[in-house]
Amino acid sequence: MKKVERVLELENVTMQFGGVVAVDSFSMHVDAGEIVALIGPNGAGKTTAFNVITGVYQPTNGNVKMRGKIIAQGHPTGKMKKLYAGTHIGEYGKLISNTPDKITEMGVARTFQNIRLFKNMTVLENVLVAHHMRLKTGLLGSILHLNMHEERRIRQESLDLLEMLGLGNVANEKASSLPYGKQRYLEIARALATGPRLLLLDEPAAGMNPQETDELSDFIRDIKEKFNLTVFLIEHHMNLVMDISDRIYVLDFGKMIAEGTPQEIQDNPAVIAAYLGGDDE
Repeated sequence: MKKVERVLELENVTMQFGGVVAVDSFSMHVDAGEIVALIGPNGAGKTTAFNVITGVYQPTNGNVKMRGKIIAQGHPTGKMKKLYAGTHIGEYGKLISNTPDKITEMGVARTFQNIRLFKNMTVLENVLVAHHMRLKTGLLGSILHLNMHEERRIRQESLDLLEMLGLGNVANEKASSLPYGKQRYLEIARALATGPRLLLLDEPAAGMNPQETDELSDFIRDIKEKFNLTVFLIEHHMNLVMDISDRIYVLDFGKMIAEGTPQEIQDNPAVIAAYLGGDDE
């Protein structure tokens, strides 16, 4: 039996700000080819967990692994030694950190709950910016036109990507002129242009109507297959989560309260009490 690659793993990750524990000893994993969701009420710590994975925050304690390699690790230091309210203290002796751009180079891309496009640039230019991180000549070389062949190649690749995602006909339009749903797709296209193996989606259906949300489910499945991706997402729209997820983790006040298949999560009393039972979405 072929061994499944573990793309992402969090081990006892705690993220504490002063006296506030935003994520408390969170352990989870995502295997190659899976779509895994992270759900929970507002303020449960979901986006904080994403920020630890992508290098925005260094964990206060615990570690993050990509394909078995530790990419972030922390333990309480300085004043946090006295303030630390989490568990597993003393188990992680070495501080390891990587900046978000380094994490991206490792094959991780993400989108954000609040769309972060370059709105005064065209659709194509937004994708080209993401593509530039893969240029052998680097951004400076691109500005100075040191490798015109490579420039032409990434321009064509960017156009091909937009065409594949249904945005080819608006390539020369300003990003700000697109309907909201298309802006969401453009943000995903820009993430894909970095060549990820792991795609992190932070509430991709936020602001979408029911029809757009249904279309997004198909879109996520489609890009997972076309680009051979592993997907980890945060989402409040339960229909989307239950429709596309292989497994689901649930956070409440920073603690994991459940893990399982969509059916197991729907039937879990703790989840119903903390989240599903109190949210009509």
